[in-house]
Amino acid sequence: MKKKRIYVSAMIASGIILCTGQAFATTSTLTLPHAVCQSDAVHKSNRPDVDKRLFKSKAIEKEIVLIQKLLKNTKLSWMFANCFPNTLDTTVHFSMDENGKPDTFVYTGDIHAMWLRDSGAQVYPYIAYAKNDKQLKQLLAGVINRQWKCINIDPYANAFNMGPTGSDWDKDETDMKPELHERKWEIDSLCYPLRLAYQYWKETGDTSVFDEAWIKAINAILKTFKEQQRKEDKGPYHFARVTDRALDTVTNGGWGNPVKPVGLICSTFRPSDDATTFQFLVPSNFFAVSSLRKAAEILTAVNNRGDIAEQCTSLANEVETALHKYAIYDHPKYGKIYAFEVDGFGNQLLMDDSNAPSLLSMAYLGTVDSNDPIYQNTRRFVWSEDNPYFFKGKVAEGIGGPHVGYDMIWPMSIMMKAFTSKDDAEIKWCIETLMKTDANTGFMHESFDKNNASNYTRSWFAWANTLFGELIIKLVNDGKVDLLNSIQ
Repeated sequence: MKKKRIYVSAMIASGIILCTGQAFATTSTLTLPHAVCQSDAVHKSNRPDVDKRLFKSKAIEKEIVLIQKLLKNTKLSWMFANCFPNTLDTTVHFSMDENGKPDTFVYTGDIHAMWLRDSGAQVYPYIAYAKNDKQLKQLLAGVINRQWKCINIDPYANAFNMGPTGSDWDKDETDMKPELHERKWEIDSLCYPLRLAYQYWKETGDTSVFDEAWIKAINAILKTFKEQQRKEDKGPYHFARVTDRALDTVTNGGWGNPVKPVGLICSTFRPSDDATTFQFLVPSNFFAVSSLRKAAEILTAVNNRGDIAEQCTSLANEVETALHKYAIYDHPKYGKIYAFEVDGFGNQLLMDDSNAPSLLSMAYLGTVDSNDPIYQNTRRFVWSEDNPYFFKGKVAEGIGGPHVGYDMIWPMSIMMKAFTSKDDAEIKWCIETLMKTDANTGFMHESFDKNNASNYTRSWFAWANTLFGELIIKLVNDGKVDLLNSIQ
């Protein structure tokens, strides 16, 4: 969206002091309660018009107003108001299904398909407001219900269509179905729905989502995880694609590089939708451990299904034991760190990718203790030039990945650095960097060039937008309003 620029050199009667020569985007009002200088700007909302928003939540709108009143930096306030509701404004499609149950299909943004990972992460920050907004609560229940349906169609698929419409990827050499958008097997696709459902239950007390479809889905999850431990054979999943992108297809006839069965779970693809090198993807295995334990708690407390709960707990314990045995590398510079991928044969890949679950994001997801010294060592490693996908340029530094390629930093990595930091200076740097690399759009992107933030990918990436809003709210709730207001 192009913005007219106006130049102001005056003291406005409302009491706002504007710096001489400062450029601003036009807006309907200039009634802001503080001086506007340097990095501050007055911006028109980039949200859709009210009548074009897909979902309206009174609780979320109230929170946006409350947070904006606390934020003195007008660009930060503007970005927060654009980003936090972006999932609700632009991606959620709510209805009631044939059985009268809530059903919510969630676009990832500019791709009109529902990723299990993205959809679970996109709506997660709204759970805290569901108790005060019945419609929002119903919308969230609809997302969970839809996720169980998707898993029960195919637990190996990562992304789904709204109906049996087919896909551009229906020529992939795998067991495609018309309901699937894409069929890349990624452990985290089955973890994010468990994380979402567990937190929804804890916040609202609603158990309606834990019905027969849920029991069928958790059994499918257990079956899939056990198959991908590959203890007896390679399992039923294979994938190949005719493509010029090496990481969009899989070696060895679609089965991937060999693994030694040691108790870990294979993930043929990463959360970035890129193929793994060594199929035991460490951050995703950690995510499986925590997710299975959440499932066990639900099964015990809600469903009285101790038999299935025991399977979840047993598998979680087995994977956790294997992680401590095979996923740790004694680095000559950083000490013991977690590898990114391993194969059970002793091979380990030392790097981090930006999409979550990543090594950096494990403390955010609660899959490791943030005080774990191995995690802290890993955190220092991944945010350094010893990580091959750490990039540092003229405008920023951060983690990228092969999905977009050299020199492209993902804002999500900067957000995860802030989420997992206990250092105020570090947190402030993260927020300042996110503010100056939005390319004046008011939104987060998938990635941007380390030397030129105007060169970015994905102008409509709802997960990253909502995550930015979640980060700002966390910092406010953590008592860091003064820190945010110190940003110039």
